[in-house]
Amino acid sequence: MSEQGPQPELSAGFNAVFDAMGSAFAALGRSLVCLDSNFAVLHASSTLGDLIGQQAAANLAGRPVAELLGAELFGPGGTMRKALLEGTRQEGWRATLRVEDGSALEVSVTAAPIRHSMGSYCDPHVRWIVVLRAGAADLSTGTQPPTVFEGLIGRSQAMLAIFRLLEILEVSDATLLLTGASGTGKEVVARAAHARSPRRGGPFVAVNCAALPEHLLESELFGHVRGAFTGAVRDRVGRFELAAGGTLFLDEVGDTSATLQAKLLRVLQERTYQRVGESSEREADVRVIAATNRDLEAMVAAGEFRDDLYYRLRVVPIHIPPLRDRRDDIAPLAHHLLARVGARHGRLLQLSPDALRVMLAFGWPGNVRQLENALEFAVAVCQGQTIHVSDLPPELQANQLPAVPAVPAVPVIASEELGREAILEALEATRWRREAAAEALGISRTTLWRRMRELGIK
Repeated sequence: MSEQGPQPELSAGFNAVFDAMGSAFAALGRSLVCLDSNFAVLHASSTLGDLIGQQAAANLAGRPVAELLGAELFGPGGTMRKALLEGTRQEGWRATLRVEDGSALEVSVTAAPIRHSMGSYCDPHVRWIVVLRAGAADLSTGTQPPTVFEGLIGRSQAMLAIFRLLEILEVSDATLLLTGASGTGKEVVARAAHARSPRRGGPFVAVNCAALPEHLLESELFGHVRGAFTGAVRDRVGRFELAAGGTLFLDEVGDTSATLQAKLLRVLQERTYQRVGESSEREADVRVIAATNRDLEAMVAAGEFRDDLYYRLRVVPIHIPPLRDRRDDIAPLAHHLLARVGARHGRLLQLSPDALRVMLAFGWPGNVRQLENALEFAVAVCQGQTIHVSDLPPELQANQLPAVPAVPAVPVIASEELGREAILEALEATRWRREAAAEALGISRTTLWRRMRELGIK
């Protein structure tokens, strides 16, 4: 954690008002946190101590709220931070709190800017207010909020199942095999697994097994001694040694040669290895997480991959579906990635409903990596503060469906004006996923459901 900064003196009147508000929120099962203009904690209601431990709560004063709720939400490019800076309220995002005893607690997060006015009882140092609720997310917005988990963001059942599995594995050192198409975020999942493991205090070392020829990859993994081969003018430390006490991530493990597969099998079985050109054994004090976009089971059947190594790697298999099969994740990922890309360029941008609708309907063959690249393109060409369809890459513009007539002109407060045709087109564009359709239309899922009943849409 960062060093605690100097704390502004809060007025006695504000403290009294805050305590009264905290008591009211506590009766509803919620905790209240006030932030200054730098997103540092000024004050937290006593009920926060009931969630994370009294000492941990007492130590929060003056510290960045990102240390409590994660950089994905409140870091420099965080989704919620970006929205608050734009003056908008955010409701029902999920985050995971670290509790004093080392356990984790899922909470729903709602945040809003404080607008000071004449006669306000709110202290002028307070700029933002955050409300936390333990347990299931707040459904007041009518849409299922996304979950933020160690750098991962998801709303789909597939991703939530992965989050739950990683939580279960927090005390395990088991080998993981991550499968999924290129660009689905296998390394991000591997890093999340490391961050939620007994080895979280050790290094996370990644190596791409497809990027190097066999003799160089062997040296990269195990190291070599001077004179082991032509060009080996000094001893070299391998990735297994660099990852001691932590996690070694073997990306594209399906591209390794038969010789290297045999050596990897020995490391997993014996927990020892040898540097190239050396006869002495070294201990492999690492947890191995492997990943591939190839079908290892088919490769085993074809004799292209060792079956014994396959089963050694596949202790806990985790499959990450392509983005087209978890469209519920597209909108929260797009908003989060846009905040991150925009922060790199020093810009605060938002997506228009039409642009989001086109992104929801696109197939994303390149998965999350392609989504981020598309937003990089959009940020580069966007002239204003809102990304429109015309700012998206050509392949997305060519794929766009006919516009939903009522969406751009219909604010949320005039949702009754949404006609049957507009709602049906939005539902068709999102394959009848009501959450995605509501988001594209700029209304809540509850409002969409009510309008569907009123118009007889089943």
